[in-house]
Amino acid sequence: MDENNLNEIKLTYIIITIVMMFFIGFIIFVVLMYNRKQLLYLKEKQLKEAEHQNQLLQKELEKQKSIEQERERISHDMHDDLGAGISALKLQAEFLKQKAEDGELKNDIDELLKTSEEMNLSMREMLWSLNSGNDTLGSFIDYSKMYGYNFLKKTQIQFITENKDIIPETTISTEQRRNLFLCLKEALNNAYKHSQADQLKLSFTQDGDLFTMKISDNGIGISQEEPQGNGLRNMKRRMYDQNGNCEVLTENGTHLLFRINL
Repeated sequence: MDENNLNEIKLTYIIITIVMMFFIGFIIFVVLMYNRKQLLYLKEKQLKEAEHQNQLLQKELEKQKSIEQERERISHDMHDDLGAGISALKLQAEFLKQKAEDGELKNDIDELLKTSEEMNLSMREMLWSLNSGNDTLGSFIDYSKMYGYNFLKKTQIQFITENKDIIPETTISTEQRRNLFLCLKEALNNAYKHSQADQLKLSFTQDGDLFTMKISDNGIGISQEEPQGNGLRNMKRRMYDQNGNCEVLTENGTHLLFRINL
């Protein structure tokens, strides 16, 4: 093979190599451009999804704000209208009692005053429940202690309270707060009526998102042979509806534990 043929073969190899490198480079360029477009497309899609989620969140916030405003309006209306009406009813009843001479009539008026006071307390509880400013553990605990003290102050039951690791500003939903408070009312009423206790302890514990309310008395306990009453079933149902639980212990009295995840 002469030198010219060798040169032609070398030139051919060089050209083929250059063409292949160009072709490979073109393929790499196309792949990079495709990946870049795909990345831009994904980013654009994520931005649109994020924008959509932000719009949904904004609508939800507006909805929550609207609900809170409506709750505040109802609360104010109840306070202004019902509160004033109940106060006027009490004043009229007290005025009639002063004028009444018949003993039976006075007893009837006393019942009327008692009913109006119960209505007033119920209205205060509803106002407290409706007020979104009370959706914190600190507010719930303070109100629960006050209620327990007022409920038991005219009884022979000593009332003790305790807090452990509570972060007062922790948020608690209105539904959780309302259901826990109704469980507290039921538990205190049961203890007063059935426990024969002379001491009752109300304690609150927080462990991260886990909140526990414990009500303990030193009474006769609950018989394991007797079926559960409606009160205990209602308390367990309320906790179940809030994704929590109610546990009953009967050693050395009765101990009710209510746990929820905040």
